[in-house]
Amino acid sequence: MIDPTVKLFFLLRFLCFVALVYLGLHWIVRRLGANPNGKLLWFFSVVTAPLTRPVRAWTAPGATDDRILSAALLLYGFLWLMIVVIERFANALMD
Repeated sequence: MIDPTVKLFFLLRFLCFVALVYLGLHWIVRRLGANPNGKLLWFFSVVTAPLTRPVRAWTAPGATDDRILSAALLLYGFLWLMIVVIERFANALMD
């Protein structure tokens, strides 16, 4: 039987990883996309909007979308790293 905390850590780690992948793809499409009004950029803007909304609330008013996207990448990367470290620490304590 699997401990519920193991399941919770796995779920949180997976969600942060997926957020990083989508934010990274959005960043790449934004940088390399030829059409700023293209459907691909629109898709990633819609998908990552819930991820960038909390970051947008914490940044200074008038911050550019590139700055908000970069801050969101840093935030979710830091969260993912912290979850991995906490999970390893908790596993070390249980052993």
